[in-house]
Amino acid sequence: MNYKTVPFEQRIKDNVRNYTLDNLYHMDTIAEYARALGALADVELLLTERHGEKVISTGSFAGFVPDVVGEPGRKVRIYGRTVAHLYAKTKRVPEEKREAVEKLLDEFASMLSHWGEAAYLHTESAIYVDELEEKVGMQHVQTAKGENEDALTGVYNKLYFEERMKVIDRAEVVPVAVINVNINDWKFVNDNYGDEESDRLIKTIADILKQEKKPDYIIGRVDGDVFIVLIPMAEDGEAEEYCKKVQDACLSYDDKILAPSVACGLIYKTNVEEQLADKLPDAEYEMFNNKFEIKNTPGYRERLEHGLSS
Repeated sequence: MNYKTVPFEQRIKDNVRNYTLDNLYHMDTIAEYARALGALADVELLLTERHGEKVISTGSFAGFVPDVVGEPGRKVRIYGRTVAHLYAKTKRVPEEKREAVEKLLDEFASMLSHWGEAAYLHTESAIYVDELEEKVGMQHVQTAKGENEDALTGVYNKLYFEERMKVIDRAEVVPVAVINVNINDWKFVNDNYGDEESDRLIKTIADILKQEKKPDYIIGRVDGDVFIVLIPMAEDGEAEEYCKKVQDACLSYDDKILAPSVACGLIYKTNVEEQLADKLPDAEYEMFNNKFEIKNTPGYRERLEHGLSS
């Protein structure tokens, strides 16, 4: 597709049809997460491509022919287009747990849409930026984009943060702690209180991340409700303690509406041959494990919804 003639917004809407799941996801990570979810919820899962080709199966689906038109299961959609279908067998789930499991499956499909959309936008944006660089050079691209900081939060924006990761890789610094920080139930705040409060939540989390960090920590906002924190030459227990301080600060935050909460996924780069970008899916996987624990903690929902009665 010619990037010189097709507007970026139009390309984003159209090009997703050219992507397969392998283009959008780290499939080993998705398969591992699906297996863990299936074992935890006692369900069997099948993930197919948009036309029904089987990709990941955690149970017995022999002889099962997906009907993506008549019985599409849970659709995984990116920018309005279906890219995958999630089927689940829940017959072993006790009746008293069925509603909770169904919600968990809905959230898994939603997370797949979120992950895929982020990967898709990142890839398409990178191609577009390459075109711009060819025309005007990287310096002018940076000028056109403005500051290196994210306008809402004051942490590094995604483009500059990725450049910082490359610098650390080239310097062969190890170990490096990589922390994925995801805001829990940001969409709930946006749906119930609007854009202004949901933006305030993002800024509040960013302020807490900055408040608890040390001078050498590197923080970037890489998606709407996602931050990545890098700790070069992290000492034993330092990154774990940082995550705890951030989560404790969220819990102690007193506000009539907001109830900040984050899930943290921590992994380490320990080999100079590794690339930080390749560690991000692992950190995201750990984050979703932490998110599941937090959102099933007694009192979590009550704290989240306390603003509705204000």
